[in-house]
Amino acid sequence: MTDHQNHLAALIELVGEQNVIAESSLVAPYAEEPRRLYDAQPSLVVTPTSVEHVQKVLAWANEHRVAVIPQGGNTGLVGGQVPLDGGEIIISLKKMKNTREVDTASNVMTLEAGVTVLEAQQIAEDNGRLFPLSLGSEGSCQIGGILSTNAGGTAVLAYGNSRDLCMGVEAVLADGRLYNGLSKLRKDNTGYDLKDLLVGAEGTLGIITAASMKLFPRPATFETALLNIENPQAGIDVLEVVRRKSGNKVTSFELLPTLGIDLQLKHNLLDRDPRASVSPWHVLVEYSLFDDEESGALMSTLEALFEAELISDASLCNSIGDRKAMWQMRENFAECQTREAEGIKHDISVAVRDIPELIERGDEMAERVIPGIRSFAFGHAGDGNIHYDFLAPVDMPKGELRSHAAALHEGMYEIVEDLNGSISAEHGIGQMKADLLQQKKDPVALEMMYAVKQSLDPNGILNPGKVLKRRN
Repeated sequence: MTDHQNHLAALIELVGEQNVIAESSLVAPYAEEPRRLYDAQPSLVVTPTSVEHVQKVLAWANEHRVAVIPQGGNTGLVGGQVPLDGGEIIISLKKMKNTREVDTASNVMTLEAGVTVLEAQQIAEDNGRLFPLSLGSEGSCQIGGILSTNAGGTAVLAYGNSRDLCMGVEAVLADGRLYNGLSKLRKDNTGYDLKDLLVGAEGTLGIITAASMKLFPRPATFETALLNIENPQAGIDVLEVVRRKSGNKVTSFELLPTLGIDLQLKHNLLDRDPRASVSPWHVLVEYSLFDDEESGALMSTLEALFEAELISDASLCNSIGDRKAMWQMRENFAECQTREAEGIKHDISVAVRDIPELIERGDEMAERVIPGIRSFAFGHAGDGNIHYDFLAPVDMPKGELRSHAAALHEGMYEIVEDLNGSISAEHGIGQMKADLLQQKKDPVALEMMYAVKQSLDPNGILNPGKVLKRRN
């Protein structure tokens, strides 16, 4: 028998035939990641229905030195959830969807890894609470995946990223042992925080099978507006006023170039123009209000912004439908690029005060590399995370932009390094940035990471080659 046949027989015996996918046409979709940058294929896909299944599969894989890749909703953008070499076994957690507990007194819910973010939001809502994580792929991305990549989203300014929202995890280690770190405790100083090793590790140290996630009071209402600003520096000045005037009411603050709205209108992604008037840049700001007496808080802030001449116009949402349409516009920023032209993307972060310098220097660098290139910097200005993308010039032949990718990446990451920023803000490292991490990460930090990997996965079966490059 071939290795493939042996592996198939062993896995069927461990988890049942209905939980193993072997037919190539059915296996292939698990390798089709959103950006279509990687085409290596897995040999098999396992869809466990229980923690015990995951334990059995990893114990077997560790014994036989078989590489495994944990996968959630397959929405990752850096290739961490798909094969690197080809022939690896994917473990999809999509069938593990149980809600183990909702504790409203402690404001914690315990969910299995396959629950989607949208489903988690609904579970919280059904229990009179808010689960604040929100991102474009929330209908597909899963709790295990967002924790493995430490995903962010549009509410990090107020609630933090996935790591901040997680109180504990359950995870299966490389040899099949179970780490039961589920917790509802706000205070627990009993040694190393092992949860934070697993969150953000992209499945290289263990497979998260369940998590305890924080819940929050549901806002009574939201106040949302799209503001006209002249440039990114004005956006940062607006943020300062918003924070001072609102306290903790501001929950989202997104910097948006008008090009993104123009392209959505061009490609029929919007029913109407959401802007009050034309402006080079915009800020999408949202307040979450918990007391009816706070109504009008955003309007009061807008009056102060107009008086300070920091904004020139504003479009205020007047209904739930308006708010939904405004946030749909924000989520369309990726899709409109895809429809318009080939692009080069960066997920980076700098200190909030350095965002204007980042964009000014980044635009100048890109124009030197490709005259006429279209800058498309946008994102979570409130926490310093900018999705700094570039679109091909209008007259550039299809396929030519990729030949300039290396120069654009090198120039951008040099600027980020000079500003003491990060080469990955919320998308992770995966296979896309593994080489770059070797170049940019502090050498001592890298050695510590390799030491942890060697300790928890000495045979290197967990997502090999992702995050950390293999060492001979």
